[in-house]
Amino acid sequence: MFDQNFMSLPGISPEEYSYLQSATQGLNEQQLRTFLMIYSSKRKNPSDILLLCLIGFLGFAGIHRFVIGQIGMGILYFLTGGLCMIGTIVDLINHKQLAFEYNQKMVFESMQMVKMSNF
Repeated sequence: MFDQNFMSLPGISPEEYSYLQSATQGLNEQQLRTFLMIYSSKRKNPSDILLLCLIGFLGFAGIHRFVIGQIGMGILYFLTGGLCMIGTIVDLINHKQLAFEYNQKMVFESMQMVKMSNF
């Protein structure tokens, strides 16, 4: 039942899908519903990261780093023009990995919130 909810997340990759399945394995239906509600609000779509990375070529480099919570790197990218555009190009290629790493952290945070709400 909830596999369909995982698949309805925009831009979900097979790696993220299997990660979500293993992370939510022991949850009951109510906990899983709560987890999905929390996680879907925190999750970043890889397409959004790609779009924000492309904006870096227009002079606003580093916005994608701010969005995924890497404030220091965002400031560095902004002040150095995306590390002379090399860092922006690398992030353009690796945007799916950046989103996946961020989403892994959000799975952990969401699971902690679900576990705390059961007490």
